[in-house]
Parts: sequence; C-alpha cells; structure tokens
Amino acid sequence: MATPDTRTQLLDAAERLFAERGFRGTSVRAITDLAGANLAAVGYHFGSKAELLAAVARRVIEPINAAQCAGLDRLLARTPDPTVADLVEVFAGPLFDEMPAGDEGGARTSRLIVTILSDPAEEARTWTGPAEDAVRDRFLAAFGRALPDLSPEELWFRMRGILAVTAVDRVQVYQRPPDSLSPVAGEAARRWAITYLTAAMSAPPTGT
Repeated sequence: MATPDTRTQLLDAAERLFAERGFRGTSVRAITDLAGANLAAVGYHFGSKAELLAAVARRVIEPINAAQCAGLDRLLARTPDPTVADLVEVFAGPLFDEMPAGDEGGARTSRLIVTILSDPAEEARTWTGPAEDAVRDRFLAAFGRALPDLSPEELWFRMRGILAVTAVDRVQVYQRPPDSLSPVAGEAARRWAITYLTAAMSAPPTGT
C-alpha cells in the first residue's frame, strides 16, 4: 500500500484534530506534528489553517452532498411534489450511509460535523462555497414547497437540526461499548431518525 502524500496526511491529521479540539483549539504545529510534516507544509499545500479546515470539511461533505443530490434527483423524477418524509429520507439517509455505526471513520466524520455546527470560530461557519450553497438551496426549495407555511429562516433551522441530530447519534453509537447496542437497534436507528425528523420538520410554524 502506498504511503499517503503529505497533503493527504495533513488532511487526515487536521480532520482528527479539528473534530476533537475545534478550530481555535487546534494549532498548525499540532497538525503538522501529527502528520509528520514540517511546519511550513500547511501554508504550502493550503495557504492557511482556515483553508485547511475548508478542505477538510469539503472532503467529508462532498460525498454526502453528492448522495443527497442523487437521491433528490431520483425523487423529483418520480414526483414533482414529494412528501416531507421522502425529502427527509433523501436528505438524512446519506448521513447514515457515510457515517455507519461502529466505524471509526464515520464517527470522526460525525464529530467533525458536530464541530462545524457548534464551533464559535467564524472559520467554521464561512468555509462553504458555491457547491455547498447549491445543495442547500435545492433542499430549501424542495422542503419549502412541501412546507409552504414555514419561513425560510425556520426551515433552514430545522434542516440544520437534521444534520445535528444525525451526527450526534452517530458519535454516541460509536462511543458505546460494542456489546451494548443490539444489531437490530443499530439497523433501526435510521428508521427511527426518519420518523422523528419527519415529525420535527412537519411541525406547525412557531408562533410569533
């Protein structure tokens, strides 16, 4: 097996440390030490720590976004007006697929998503670009048609809740002792999540 190149080693190290410590709690030196690279490597390959975070986040998010868009395409090909449950399935389902229970890589992805959603650092909120915005806008439009009474702001809040609930669940599943979660419960978690999140998305608009 070929040894990962320096750029990949930096991405791997940064993903682990950002997930564990957040953006501000992770130094460039800690990343390069873990990657076995020299201190200038981050600047050479990425330009800055903020750009490294963006690269880490995109490497994790891109497969999820691709699966979400493919699922939405298939759904809209069947019907122009999908149900909320169907939309939740194609939005949340890839999160379970890319973050399988019991998988260390999936748990790291989950922790990174939780970090991105909760980290107070501005860099954790401003890494997205046109590709990520396009996925968000497609789902906002689809959910908006299914839930016309919700304001765009409340709709986006609920969609972020889907990401948070799923990521936290995946982290907790991985952290449990191996014999504490039955296979049936592990397989059922996706169905439970779809039921729960569909109800949450479908709730009446919050009164003013």
